[in-house]
Amino acid sequence: MKFADLGLSDELLKSVLDAGYDTPTAIQAQAIPSVLMMRDLIGIAQTGTGKTASFVLPMIDILAHGRRRALMPRSLILEPTRELAAQVAENFEKYGRNHDLKMALLIGGVQMGDQVKALQDGVDVLIATPGRLMDLFERGKIMLNGCDLLVIDEADRMLDMGFIPDIETICSKLPAQRQTLLFSATMPPVIKKLADKFLSNPKYIEVARPASNNSNIVQHKVRMPSRAKREVLRHLLRTDNVSTAIIFANRKTTVRELAKSLQQSGFSAGEIHGDMDQNARNAELQKFKDGGITILVASDVAARGLDVKGVSHVFNYDTPWHPDDYVHRIGRTGRAGATGRAFTFVTDEDAEAIANVEKLTGGKIPEFKLELAEPAAASEGPAKRERAPRAERPERKPRGAKAAVVEEVPAVEEAPVARAEAPVREARAPRIQRDEFRPQRDVLPDLPSAPGEWNGPVPGFLSFSAL
Repeated sequence: MKFADLGLSDELLKSVLDAGYDTPTAIQAQAIPSVLMMRDLIGIAQTGTGKTASFVLPMIDILAHGRRRALMPRSLILEPTRELAAQVAENFEKYGRNHDLKMALLIGGVQMGDQVKALQDGVDVLIATPGRLMDLFERGKIMLNGCDLLVIDEADRMLDMGFIPDIETICSKLPAQRQTLLFSATMPPVIKKLADKFLSNPKYIEVARPASNNSNIVQHKVRMPSRAKREVLRHLLRTDNVSTAIIFANRKTTVRELAKSLQQSGFSAGEIHGDMDQNARNAELQKFKDGGITILVASDVAARGLDVKGVSHVFNYDTPWHPDDYVHRIGRTGRAGATGRAFTFVTDEDAEAIANVEKLTGGKIPEFKLELAEPAAASEGPAKRERAPRAERPERKPRGAKAAVVEEVPAVEEAPVARAEAPVREARAPRIQRDEFRPQRDVLPDLPSAPGEWNGPVPGFLSFSAL
């Protein structure tokens, strides 16, 4: 099947062919005709299967007919992250170049003024994250009653990030008669309930997980102690024919520290995570795309929004906590027919996490055997010192002049020293008695200032003078 068989317009087909594509993926072949027929749709597909184009392409043809109105977008695409929203916007620019369509990107981390101005001019496609959209809606800067087409992308990710209440509110503000497309990697009960509530007789499409059938990605897991991670990573980056790589970590602090460590080791590395503002994230991502840096260390905020051609390797520096994140991470390589390699670092603490990943993907990930010579030697050092404590060293046979001096000191000379100490201790006995008497003086009544007026008891050590 070719794109020409899906019912797309000639102008759109030209844009697709100019982009270098002529054969649709499985999700595209099944979804595009249904969307063009104005049906609601549920698509279960992972990132990397061509899912974005499966709704962008038919939307361009649908929106080719109609008129823009100020503050009332004609269609709305909800994305969980800024990166993924920007990626969808790039797809609209690439495929809609032969159409007179206006698009606006509504995301956090950038100035709101330019976004409001674009809405005032009228837009055909509004691509937004739920938080920023709700913010502008509550300010009265946008109206949703003219939106006839809604796309909820990465619905399970929306659930993980706590956006479901916002999505329900947004759906309630849209026209009841509309077309709704929902895409998700999985279908947990909450997402199914959302679909049942807001979709009408949807067509259900599910494509195979790329993690289980993508032969373009060679997957490995590498077992190691936690302290060996950085050394193993540097070794693989130097020896595994890495041209460009994305390294994923679970925590933002790990991303920052790892990027700095790699830079200090001479690697051309950058970072992208949620604590960076949008302009900084965009700049770092553009440097990676342009080849200014060859290694990008990222948190999962970037896992579902990156589409960079030619990424040769993905490293899971941390085994992902959620198994779905594994699929999205390794999907950054082996794209568009290219081949790629994915390494997942596994420590003893990751036993449950890697088991969940292998359960999701339906098979064991091959283990990559690696000799950890340097980390192992470093770890044996303290153990050797423990086996030879300092207290045991005098038992060794002494050598040289010092040994002769030690042997000439007779043990009997220590006895007179011990006997000499005994009288000293006896002579100090009276001090103990005086110390014992001092607390008693503290509890006696105040002494009179005039002499000869004391009538109290005679202290024991003065008894001889009172007789």
